[in-house]
Amino acid sequence: MSERFSPVSPYVREITVDADGIPLSGLLSELPHTPPRAVVVAVHGGGMRAGYFHGRAHPDLSLLNLGPALGFTVLALDRPGYGRSATHLPAGQTQAEQSGTLHAALNGFARRNPVGAGFFLVAHSYGGKLALTAAADDIGDRFIGLDISGCGHRYAVDTEDLPHPHSLATRRLSWGPLHLYPPNTFAASRSLLSPIPEREWNEAAAWPSLFPGVARHVRVPVRLTFAEHEAWWRHDDEALAALTGMLSQARVIVDRQPAAGHNISLGWAARSYHLRALAFLEECLCTAETTR
Repeated sequence: MSERFSPVSPYVREITVDADGIPLSGLLSELPHTPPRAVVVAVHGGGMRAGYFHGRAHPDLSLLNLGPALGFTVLALDRPGYGRSATHLPAGQTQAEQSGTLHAALNGFARRNPVGAGFFLVAHSYGGKLALTAAADDIGDRFIGLDISGCGHRYAVDTEDLPHPHSLATRRLSWGPLHLYPPNTFAASRSLLSPIPEREWNEAAAWPSLFPGVARHVRVPVRLTFAEHEAWWRHDDEALAALTGMLSQARVIVDRQPAAGHNISLGWAARSYHLRALAFLEECLCTAETTR
């Protein structure tokens, strides 16, 4: 694991974690000389990078700035096929393969760093698919819980012609009303955009059929957040009842985030969302402590 300090914050630094020979780049935020209560693992969506959770348009919106103030280390990783791993995985990986790589990366991280009570995944969009798959594969019970935004199980768009997230035609789907974001958000976010790896994109339309098999094996608490202006996913009562019903072994909470578009963590609502996510982590830690 290698690291390089970032000039943006004294607590945030660039990092590379070894995942059984695959280098996953990302950002790490922690208080020095202070063991964390837990590690928040932030998992970005399709066509983005780890910096999605460290929005540069306004410091109050960053999950990496917020987490250490509440006693948590925050590890935001570039998913396989993004960042430094793109040269090793030019076509990316399938969802199942990404789960294996993520577990390997967290194993490597835990060998060198204190992790407190364990790992809590905060995931967005495609990252939510990976978080659920990784939780279903979590035979070692390393995960405390999942907090997922912008990810359902039924698309609100036609899967036969799924629009590319970076296309001009899908700007409304990904962002919603532009006043929901601080000034300079779109200029500051250019560095976050990344090509979607081929294997990942080819599998995107299959998620509605993959979800039931994944969901039945998720046992940790799950909180699902849908933005007021979420347009990629169905989140009506019927869809949510079906979604939560398939997560039959997990405690599931569904929440709504007002005044937000799909990219919640880049908008003015980011601080509210991140505080709610970390409050859910507090609940998970409290529940685990009282059931020992």
